[in-house]
Amino acid sequence: QVQLEESGGGLVQAGGSLTLSCAASGTIFGFNVMGWYRQAPGNEREFVAAFTSFRVATYADSVKGRFTISRDDVNNAVYLQMNSLKPEDTAVYYCNLATFSGSHRSDYWGQGTQVTVSS
Repeated sequence: QVQLEESGGGLVQAGGSLTLSCAASGTIFGFNVMGWYRQAPGNEREFVAAFTSFRVATYADSVKGRFTISRDDVNNAVYLQMNSLKPEDTAVYYCNLATFSGSHRSDYWGQGTQVTVSS
């Protein structure tokens, strides 16, 4: 069973930076995607960024040019460098691992880490 553990959230002023980290325990086989989602109060959980095991990164339009996702396959870890933070980036950030077996997708989630950006 895969478990995800996040760290790195906190309080930062607008324009500041934070780096989130997520480490996956357990063995991961085959094609997979590690990424980040976020959920602000009263909103649905939304996609932020993802990095596939084929080394392809994708970003939500709202964070392009400000956030950078990276991945360490040796340690089964994924990172999110967040620069030029805005108050609207305030949310609980969740690490996600999606694994695929044929057409079947399995999702694993971290417990979430709070990011608060003050204006």
